[in-house]
Amino acid sequence: MLNQQTISILHSLKLFGMAESFEKRLADTKQASLSHAEFVGLLVQDEKIHRDNLRLRRLLKKARLRQEASLEDIDYSASRGLSRQVVLELSNPQWVAAHRNVLISGPTGIGKSFIACALGNAAARSGYTVLYMRAPRMFEILQQSRGDGSHLKALARLSRVQLLIIDNFLLMTPADMEQRDLLEIIEDRYQLGATIVASQCPIGDWHPNLGNPTLADAICDRLLHNAYRIERRGDSMRTRAGNTSKNEGKETVANDSKMS
Repeated sequence: MLNQQTISILHSLKLFGMAESFEKRLADTKQASLSHAEFVGLLVQDEKIHRDNLRLRRLLKKARLRQEASLEDIDYSASRGLSRQVVLELSNPQWVAAHRNVLISGPTGIGKSFIACALGNAAARSGYTVLYMRAPRMFEILQQSRGDGSHLKALARLSRVQLLIIDNFLLMTPADMEQRDLLEIIEDRYQLGATIVASQCPIGDWHPNLGNPTLADAICDRLLHNAYRIERRGDSMRTRAGNTSKNEGKETVANDSKMS
């Protein structure tokens, strides 16, 4: 009876991890050899793990990453302009705390979004707030926010997040208002937050493709300063995967023909 009261009190105090652990540890005969201090210490540790897991789930949910990706799953079988050393350095999320940027460019299907999401995943698991947005959708949301009077709040949200991921950057030249919004975002985040930008457009061509030269100067100056650059090359990995599947299918048909 006393144990049930203890569990109820733990729930009322919102110590859900400790309550669950208390019940399980009481049912484990091996726990009887522990001292009171050791038993309580384990309960506290279990509560911390429970809260850390809840926080991680919240961070990953709010990040809205486009895909589940991890740095361990990156394919180095073909070089494609990706350095293991750079990825190893980025696997330590101190670059987020140092407010550095990561710029990723390359043709479609080369794995830019995967790398961006993998870095975002690693940052979230280290406790940083992350937000993934496609550039066209970001500009659309900002445009709508002007109509309902929440534009400043929308900009503030983008500036507060510790790691902002902007994917599909410069699919087309941004309109004048979009350039101004982009400058506001980059300016607010400069040396205050980390930003990942992924684009099909080569990094060297960002300035002329941004449109207004004055705004482009300010945007590129802040983005390129002290940034990691990952410039990928090669054929689309989706095309390669499709060709592999077709070849495997042909081999299967050929083998079936031989067997018949």
